[in-house]
Amino acid sequence: MASATAVTAVGAVVGVASGSEGKNTQPMDVAGATLLADVPTGAHAQTVSDNFIQQAGAQQASADQAAQEAAAKKAADEAARQKAAADAQAKADAEKAAKAAEEKRKADEEAANRAKARTEMAAVSASPGSVQALAASIVGDSGQFQCFSHIVNNESGWDYQATNASSGAYGLVQALPGSKMASAGSDWRTNPATQIKWGLNYMNERYGSPCGAWSFWQSHSWY
Repeated sequence: MASATAVTAVGAVVGVASGSEGKNTQPMDVAGATLLADVPTGAHAQTVSDNFIQQAGAQQASADQAAQEAAAKKAADEAARQKAAADAQAKADAEKAAKAAEEKRKADEEAANRAKARTEMAAVSASPGSVQALAASIVGDSGQFQCFSHIVNNESGWDYQATNASSGAYGLVQALPGSKMASAGSDWRTNPATQIKWGLNYMNERYGSPCGAWSFWQSHSWY
């Protein structure tokens, strides 16, 4: 293919040869015409435009899909974070509740052990002399204590575990049944102090005083 400059030169020569001397002949811009010929026109131009539009639409759709996927991933990450936080809180609450329950169990166990130790100590130290001293401190009035002592001495000989084989009466004051003394304390079987308190209350309510109960006992051998 000849260059534009060459074609122009040829045109000039042809013009001279054809007898155009003296005329101001302008050379044809063949190169420019060639470039304009490259510009698409008509149906070809519409096709190129449609291709550009399709490419732009495809790029926009791809961008939209990427944005949607990023938003979905962000939402999933946030949901996972919230679930992990909720699970961690639930675990912490469960551990706290378990710890509190264990502490309460230990406290209850220690309290029960202390109560058991007190009961066992009272049972071990409950010799006749010490039980009488305990009764004297509970009854208070020395005259009333003497009457109380006479009744207990005749009923049980100061044995806080004395049991009447025939009637089932139990304890220092031979309560019948022995479970009556539970009103003074649940440890009525093993605690002399509980039995003394119940017996003193019984004598006061039924006979006015231990001496009133002793007076009745002397006449009836029971009270």
